[in-house]
Amino acid sequence: MVVIRHEAPEDVAAVRRVEEQAFGRTNEADLVDALRRRCAFTLSLVAVKDNQIVGHIVFSPVTIESGDASFGAVALGPMAVLPTHQRKGIGSQLVRAGFEECRRAGHDMVIVLGHPNFYPRFGFSPSKRYGIRWEVDVPDEVFMVAELRPGALAGCERA
Repeated sequence: MVVIRHEAPEDVAAVRRVEEQAFGRTNEADLVDALRRRCAFTLSLVAVKDNQIVGHIVFSPVTIESGDASFGAVALGPMAVLPTHQRKGIGSQLVRAGFEECRRAGHDMVIVLGHPNFYPRFGFSPSKRYGIRWEVDVPDEVFMVAELRPGALAGCERA
C-alpha cells in the first residue's frame, strides 16, 4: 500500500534521489532544491511504500497571464516516481492528492509543463486555448492548465 503524506525535513535526500532517478539527470532535483531554499512550495507531497519514499510532487505559486488579465495559480512540477515503481498508479495518486489539497487551500487552477499523454486524464488541456502563455517557447501540447474549481478559466480569453 502507498501512503501519500506531506514532505518532512528528513525526506530531502530521499526526494532528491527520487527526482534524479526518475528523470535520469539532476535538473529536476536541482529545481526542487532551489524552490525549497526559496520557501517557494505551496505543497510538497511524498509517496511512501514499505517505509521508502518512491514518489514526489511539488506545487508552487505562479501568476498566469491571459490577455490583459493575470490570475494567481499553482504550478505542478516536478512530479517523479522511482523507475521501479512507475506505471503502478503512484503518480496518479500524487496528482489527485495534490489537487485535493490545493483545492482545499482555495486554489482555482493549476498549470503544468508535462507529458501530453499523462496529464489530460486529470483535466489538463493546452493553455493556449485560454490565451495563457509562458515566457519560454515550448510546444503547445506540453504547457497545460486545469481547473480546480469549475469555471475558474471562464475569465480567460479563448484563442
